[in-house]
Amino acid sequence: MAAEEEVALDLEELRHIQSIAKRPRILNLISSEISSLEKLSKEAAPKPTLTTPTPISTGVKVPSTPALNYVTLGSFSWEQDTEKVKIYIFLEGVDQEKMETEIKPTSIDIKLHDVQGKNYRCAIPKLHNKVVPEKCKVLVKPTRVVITLIKASKENWLDLHFKEDKLKPNLDKEKDPMAGIMDLMKNMYNEGDEEMKRTIAKAWTDARSGKTADPLKGFK
Repeated sequence: MAAEEEVALDLEELRHIQSIAKRPRILNLISSEISSLEKLSKEAAPKPTLTTPTPISTGVKVPSTPALNYVTLGSFSWEQDTEKVKIYIFLEGVDQEKMETEIKPTSIDIKLHDVQGKNYRCAIPKLHNKVVPEKCKVLVKPTRVVITLIKASKENWLDLHFKEDKLKPNLDKEKDPMAGIMDLMKNMYNEGDEEMKRTIAKAWTDARSGKTADPLKGFK
């Protein structure tokens, strides 16, 4: 399993623990761990490599530089049928020659430069499902930009963004449901005071002896 997926699963489990924990000290420790994992998740985000399919280009590519600032286009309209998805960016004054387009099998990144003095960006790092880059296209019209994505398989998407199926069974959790929080409990034990260490030790002892199946019961 990829590192970013591991981090995402850990975050999900920690947030669940946070929702049932009640002691302020435990909540603070869990919140701190969540913040650290969220930072790690951003650093572990997948980056394009030379082995990925060559993105399609529309117009002349404008080299991206760190000095450029972009306004993120987080709101746009879209529609679909079983074969394609159309995304509509409502923006006037877009110049096709000043647009940079990257469409890959599972992501899109559209950069619109010098639009009434500003640079805009529309990016979806992970699409709901795969598309066929070489068949996709971007068309600039007077009042909007239309992105047409051709689906790799005929189906209806529930969303543009990929969302993990929460109903899908997780074999690792079935094998050891406590594995995801063991490191957290160890850190809490190592960093806690004597009272904290006694509480954690008792909770784990009770859980292993069968008195309780919930090692967090002592914190509630």
